[in-house]
Amino acid sequence: KLFSGTLEMLILEVISAGPSYGYEIAQRVIGQSGERFELREGSLYPALHRLQRQELLAHEWREADGRKRKYYKLTANGRKALEQKKSEWAEFARGVQGILGDSYGMA
Repeated sequence: KLFSGTLEMLILEVISAGPSYGYEIAQRVIGQSGERFELREGSLYPALHRLQRQELLAHEWREADGRKRKYYKLTANGRKALEQKKSEWAEFARGVQGILGDSYGMA
């Protein structure tokens, strides 16, 4: 389960490594999270469209394996938003860690 606002941050982070399409984004989240998070179409694509409307992502069509795929890439505003979201997440995590204590150390 993802906390509110986390989905967008994870999507932006994955795309920050380079342009990517929906299925590839979902697979990277699964792999990089150690299979802790799974993005389903019903949450992934609405989030991608939301990020585009906010002008944090742009897209381009590319042909691969005889199919057209919509590749998403970060905009300059997207990079700024990602850094802000990461900063907010780190602050949130420090606060939770302060309450939970060392027995729940973050790896």
